[in-house]
Amino acid sequence: MNPTEIIRKKRSGAELLREELEYFIGGYLSGSVQEYQMSAFLMAVYFRGMTFGETTTLTDIMLHSGEVVDLSKIPGIKVDKHSTGGVGDKVSLILAPMVAACGVPVPMISGRGLGHTGGTLDKLESIPGFRTSLSLKEYESIIAEVGTVMIGQTAEIAPADKRMYALRDVTGTVESIPLIAGSIMSKKLAEGIDALVLDVKTGRGAFMQSEKDSGEKFGKKTIAFITNMDEPLGYAVGNWLEVVESIECLKGKDVRDLMEVTEVLGGAMVMLGGKARTIEDGIRHCKDAVASGRAFDKFREMVRRQGGDVSSIENPGRYPKSACSYEIKASARGTIDEIDSLEVGLAGIMLGAGRMRIEEKIDPKAGILLKKKVGDPVDAGETLAVLYTDRKDSLEEARRRVERAIVIATKPSAGSPLIRALIDDKGVHPWHQ
Repeated sequence: MNPTEIIRKKRSGAELLREELEYFIGGYLSGSVQEYQMSAFLMAVYFRGMTFGETTTLTDIMLHSGEVVDLSKIPGIKVDKHSTGGVGDKVSLILAPMVAACGVPVPMISGRGLGHTGGTLDKLESIPGFRTSLSLKEYESIIAEVGTVMIGQTAEIAPADKRMYALRDVTGTVESIPLIAGSIMSKKLAEGIDALVLDVKTGRGAFMQSEKDSGEKFGKKTIAFITNMDEPLGYAVGNWLEVVESIECLKGKDVRDLMEVTEVLGGAMVMLGGKARTIEDGIRHCKDAVASGRAFDKFREMVRRQGGDVSSIENPGRYPKSACSYEIKASARGTIDEIDSLEVGLAGIMLGAGRMRIEEKIDPKAGILLKKKVGDPVDAGETLAVLYTDRKDSLEEARRRVERAIVIATKPSAGSPLIRALIDDKGVHPWHQ
């Protein structure tokens, strides 16, 4: 076997054998398969796909490229959530402490930004001092002590996925069902969970932009929701901006679209964790955890335990400000009919909130703060969004993108539901709360 033969075979659409996948991925980790060859392989998978058998094998190889954590000594049913990614998706920052405050342990291994969407690790690392690189011993200690922990992949956990994940971000191979499935499940199976809730995004700002591509069945006890990503989730797009919005929501601010998704996913996690009879009952528990202050206390405890500066989340106004800001104003009176998530996400990258190259550093301050949501009335001259950046030379192009993204209409179209469907072991069901 050699790497070129395997790339050519996948390029032609043939099914790869386990030995070929083991050789190729193992070679990438050892250095005998080069980064440019892995890039070519990822592109071949992107265009040709993988069979269910290949995807399962890929997941298994990535899972066993490192250690598998055993959390059986920690009491309770361990439940995690994974989102396939969307613009402004800061759900995990609210969800993990909220569900942990309901008594369900939440071990969470997250990723960095992919393509036009942000990553949970990048958001957390915008908190001064917050450590996402922990040893497995620290990981187990914090989940036992706090009830939740949010880290990146350690050197021990699914190292093959860690390297492939970063490469996908900069090679245009993010939106591939087999690669997404393998990446998700290799991390989730390795982190020691008992059950999983999936937030499968569909729409303009999502990776999988049609519902027919949005279903995937996995081995752990799993519930999935299909959620709409046609407009950004919440108002903030950008790492520190999203942390601030998450803090506000944990303190009780009702950012309705963001909290609707968070509460439904949380309700499912609390039910799977054995602390509620139904998803609806779990939602009530989650709302109470926020209203009582327990959820924010849990977030503060996690930040402290992972080395973060607690004063920064208690007083977010003291955070450094961007050198440049720009207000985008409405050119006409009407109603917000559309906010294109993809365009907003790409504008955020230009401002410094995401990566265009694998080695590029993110500016945690950079981003976009929306002032209006779809369906909101607006007057001419009213502020629609504020852009923040230290990159003065990128401001003009980012401005044009955001202006194109926000559509004002005199007769707005009917909106689509935020949560489109629930998928469980009995099939796909419309979601009505």
